Amino acid sequence: MSSPQTHSFISLNASDKEPLYRQIYHRFQSAITDRLLKPGDRIPAARALAAELGLARGTVEAAYTLLIAEGYVETRGQAGTVVTPGLQPRAPIPQVLPPASQDNAIQGFYQPTLLPFQMGLPALDAFPRKIWARLTARSVRAMQATDMIYPQAAGSDPLRIAIAQYVQFSRGINCSPAQVFVTSGYRSTLELIVRALLKPGDSAWVEQPGYPPTNELLSRAGMTLAPVPVDQEGILVAHGIKVAPRAKLAVVTPAHQSSLCMSLSLQRRFALLDWAVRAKAWIVEDDYDGEYRYVSRPLPALKSLDRDGRVLYAGTFSKVLFPAIRLAYLIVPEEQVEHFNKVNLAFSSASPALTQAVVNDFITEGHFARHIQRMRRLYGERRQMAADGLSHVLGKHLSIDPQPGGMHLILRMRGKRTDRALAQRIREHGMSALALSDRSAGEDMRSALLLGFTNIDSRQTAEALGRRILSLL
Repeated sequence: MSSPQTHSFISLNASDKEPLYRQIYHRFQSAITDRLLKPGDRIPAARALAAELGLARGTVEAAYTLLIAEGYVETRGQAGTVVTPGLQPRAPIPQVLPPASQDNAIQGFYQPTLLPFQMGLPALDAFPRKIWARLTARSVRAMQATDMIYPQAAGSDPLRIAIAQYVQFSRGINCSPAQVFVTSGYRSTLELIVRALLKPGDSAWVEQPGYPPTNELLSRAGMTLAPVPVDQEGILVAHGIKVAPRAKLAVVTPAHQSSLCMSLSLQRRFALLDWAVRAKAWIVEDDYDGEYRYVSRPLPALKSLDRDGRVLYAGTFSKVLFPAIRLAYLIVPEEQVEHFNKVNLAFSSASPALTQAVVNDFITEGHFARHIQRMRRLYGERRQMAADGLSHVLGKHLSIDPQPGGMHLILRMRGKRTDRALAQRIREHGMSALALSDRSAGEDMRSALLLGFTNIDSRQTAEALGRRILSLL
């Protein structure tokens, strides 16, 4: 059987970064997959195709060798080269990605682009990129062969020492570097805890409203969730004891409650610790943005009050540096270090050594502390500008909750408007918003929008965005 005219599907681009032999390979592969070339069809000899395309014969032969090795074509001696008889090529990979998940509770965290009001993002325009680039370049230049082997599963020793020193100074936590485990993000931290301490069917307290990815991960791990409401003092410990007294885990956000931003009161902290001791349960302290308190100094961590080894402290660099860094850490009770080491060795893929080296230098050279101080001042200013600008435009329709810290605003809906419908319209019009109702597990809650303010650079910007929201009401 003869082949179709070669020029009907062979067109090369000399300026393309892809080598010419790979371009030829992909053209034939696509022609076979799309049935332009059928099983048994003969393809041009390498010499003839090279002459037709004006290429060296070796370039075409390299493409043919790859096609033969993968089974697309086979040689027949004097009969030439043909598409493999009986070949049933797989359908090509679709060029259009499937639609993203429409889970409104979590989709606002994973936007592929930077959107106004996006949650969970620090002020990316204020990050010291030049310092970061200099430290990265220095680490790369200093790289030795020993730096290119597998990284330590629990994290590099220098970074673990730096983290232990930092949390002692900033969060009041006394721990040794051995208690610090470096992970690739909060979810990796939580997964390590679940694997080390829990089993499917165990019950876990989760705050309501809370952080949807926590609920999602625990549910998929086979845990039974016990939603526990919060009030102005934080999680209602007495309610948790009433509905799930034998729970093995409580995941809490004491510094700034994940949705409503209040701090867990001292009395509730003691009650939670007492329950954990009596129930032999574990507490995960998710301290995702404890550094950012604006009405007073940041509160000490719940872990600083732990005298019985029941609290596991989860910190992250995503909110204080940038999310793409994918670096977090876990501080475990001293008695659990050996057990966590064994579990971590079995399941951890370890974080990149180069990233850890740069973060360590960023901390030990003082850049980290200065950056947090600058961000605390900047966020206080931006929170006020965002609140003033939005209130000026939307004050008749929405009210803004006062809050001591955090990285987002809570806009309460006046009247009978629903937050889900408005949040959806806001997302459809190129902004980001989360509905508080989507974070509540079955109980009624007053409608509110959650809007990140950290990347709002002026009151004028806030007012312009507020007018866009007003047009959607």
